[in-house]
This record gives sequence, structure tokens and C-alpha cells, in this order.
Amino acid sequence: MSHSVKRSTIANILLLSTVIQLIACSSKHLYKIEINDNESYLQSSRLRNLNTPSGMILPVEHDDYDVPYATTSGKIGIQLDISPPVQPLVIIKDSKVQSNGNAGRIILGNECSLMWADVTQLFHSYNFPILDLNNKEQRLTTDWISWWNYHQKNNKYNGRYQVSMQLLGDQRALAVRLIELQQNGKVITSPVLIARYTIQILNEISAGLDKVDIANRNMAEGRTPGHIDVQNRMDKANLPILVLRAPFNIVWKRLPQAMKLIGMEVTKSNFSHGIMHITYKSPGSSVWKDFGTKNPHLLNGNYKIHISDLDNRSSLQFVDSKNHVITSAQNSALGAVFQVVLNK
Repeated sequence: MSHSVKRSTIANILLLSTVIQLIACSSKHLYKIEINDNESYLQSSRLRNLNTPSGMILPVEHDDYDVPYATTSGKIGIQLDISPPVQPLVIIKDSKVQSNGNAGRIILGNECSLMWADVTQLFHSYNFPILDLNNKEQRLTTDWISWWNYHQKNNKYNGRYQVSMQLLGDQRALAVRLIELQQNGKVITSPVLIARYTIQILNEISAGLDKVDIANRNMAEGRTPGHIDVQNRMDKANLPILVLRAPFNIVWKRLPQAMKLIGMEVTKSNFSHGIMHITYKSPGSSVWKDFGTKNPHLLNGNYKIHISDLDNRSSLQFVDSKNHVITSAQNSALGAVFQVVLNK
């Protein structure tokens, strides 16, 4: 009896000890800010020569493992901005984006339906403060717009911008100029930061106006809100891709059913990696004729589709069983096909 009581007591003590340790760990909230604010690593001691007792045999020294002592100058710790690089994004259909220093512009395609009123309405929806607005000359000047900086979250950057609609021959362009950039009331003159926050507002404007442009096109052509536009593009490696003007989750849901219409069957998929494995069997010439498209001339067999999330758009890249991306001609033909089957 006494042995069982002792075992029970010991078990209870161990259980209580474990619970206390778990509570202590779960109540430690410092880890949430250590990523951004803890600079204790800067106080780490320097490397020193290893002192060993006489007679101890150490491994043979090798230059490959020497750690040189280095000094650094300039900003360190949380003062160092390690934000990822930004680049102007081409989001609006048939548009071009240019950026240089504190100036940038979005050159709109000839068929773009966007008007100056769409720009001013977008700024209001973003709650961007407008200091001066001249609708007749299609120009506005903003008050201070705050940009949240992940690595320096307590020191926001504030910028004032001038935005105007301009004519470039037979095309229209939305021009943006960063008038001044500040942080904590101090004027920022760094070319890198000036370029960053010029591109920042360019991309914000492009993303917002793209949604307006899509809605305008759908309304003009009598399309339903779920209509997906498909464009034939090249990626950074100059390989053919299809860009779909719809978010990743919508594309992921609609692809399998749409592909069945053209002889493509999903055999395996991985949502987190954005990959679908399919088998393809050509459906015959009558199908392409019914869709009003050309035969993409894909060989029957297995393919892998890489689906990338581009915020409000998605991209598709088809890779054959030999790990070769399909040709530009095949990709272009598939683009026309998917334009039909995704909107059936």
C-alpha cells in the first residue's frame, strides 16, 4: 500500500512540475518582439583563441574553417533596413510601368477604360489625404501619406506626392512624383528610399485601378463578375506562362472542372506548393472547333502545372513529363482555350 502511495505522490509531483514549466513557457511573450527589437546579439563577445590544457591533441588546423575578424561601419541592428527590394509591377491590362528615382508613370493601353475620376475615387477609398485637387487639369497633390515599415515599425515613412494624367502621343499616362519623404520629421534624401516609396505608391495605384478596369470591362462586355481574363506572357526566365486575372484560390477551384472540357484530368495536387499533376488526352478536332480556338498540339501524356499566387492575379506554367516547359506557340493556343473553358 505504501509503495503505491509513494508512486502516486511521485507521479503527481512530476505532473505538477511539467504543468508549471509549460505555463512558464507559454507566458513568455518576449519572443514576439525579439525578431524586431532584441539587439542583444550585438553585445556578443568577440572570437578568442582557444586555450587548451597541455598535452591535449586538437584536430589539424584547416584554413577553410578560419573565421576572420571583421569590423563594420554604418547602420546596424534595427536601424538597418533589410526590407526586400521592390519593383514596379505591371498589373493593369496592356499597361506599362516606368520608374526612375522620385518619378514614375503608368502608361495605359489604348483600350483602357480608366478615367481621371477613377483615380480620385481610388485615393478617397484608400483614405489618402488630398491637399489640392484640380479636376480640370487632372492633377492632385496629396498631404502626408504614411507607409508602415515592418523593420522600423515605430518610425513610419511619410511621403507627399503629385499625381496627374498626361498625354503621350495617342496614349494616356498616370504620372506620379514623390515631392518629399520624411521620417520623424526629418527629410529623407537616400536615393534608395526615395525610389522605394515612389514605387510603393505606383504599385498601390496599379493594384486598385486594375480592379476598377476589370469591373469596367466586364460591365461593358456584359460579363459576369466571375469572368476570368487570360493573357499570354513570359516570366523572368523568358519562359511562356499564362496570367489569369483572378486570385489563386479562385483559379485553384475552377481549373480542374475547366480542364476536363479539353481532356485534362487532375491526378494529384498540392495546394500549398501550387502544383497540379494532370494527364492529357486530346479531345479531338471537333472540341477546338466548338470553342472557336486552335488545337494547342500537346502530346498525350502527363504534365505538371505550376500555379503561382500574384495577389489579385495568378500564373500557370505547363511542364511536360521531361521537365520541359511547353513552347510559346502551345502556350498561346492554350491561353485562348482557357479564356473559353474558364468562363463556361
